[in-house]
Amino acid sequence: MDPKQKLNEFLNETRVFFLASVNEEGRPKCRPLGLHVLKDDEIYFGVGDFKDVYRQIAANPYVEIVASTADHFVRFYGKAVFEESYDLAAAIIASNDFLQTIYNDETGYKMAVFHLEDATFEYRSMMGVEESYNW
Repeated sequence: MDPKQKLNEFLNETRVFFLASVNEEGRPKCRPLGLHVLKDDEIYFGVGDFKDVYRQIAANPYVEIVASTADHFVRFYGKAVFEESYDLAAAIIASNDFLQTIYNDETGYKMAVFHLEDATFEYRSMMGVEESYNW
């Protein structure tokens, strides 16, 4: 199976995953996320551009995403690159009623969408790495 498809399916299975970044004090900061989209052979993630996580990633783009089931977990880490166009974010929001309640003209909130470059995806058991891919 294609590694990006495998990662996407694993994230779909777990539904919630964790994104670690570096905060303003240079310390790790981890938070749960659920939004990811596989499109044109790239996995995209979204965060609010009004949130600390957006500012933290903009200041230090190196992040790690971790998701776990009872038997396996994945680590996906690399350099976050924000999309310059708002088209993908608008399409994601338009397809999700819940997101439309957050990101709209009334609130003024915008979604920032990013993907990882110079990234490593590890599919792991608790005993070690079973598969590893770079892209």
